[in-house]
Amino acid sequence: MAQTFDDQTTSTALALIGQYGIDAEVIAVMRAAEFAAVGDTEALAAWDDIIACVAAIEAGDLAARPIQ
Repeated sequence: MAQTFDDQTTSTALALIGQYGIDAEVIAVMRAAEFAAVGDTEALAAWDDIIACVAAIEAGDLAARPIQ
């Protein structure tokens, strides 16, 4: 089942893909790890969603992409 993401999550995921290409998911994981290290659970949850969105977009899940 396709997961849906809010506009901010999708926008951030697309920006990461645009900037880092195939390394976007790795960059997002590193950013999430930074928030985990300082105990910021709210930011960590947001980055977990971004990671999932990047993965969905890279897997070809059209539901993860905004309508253009």
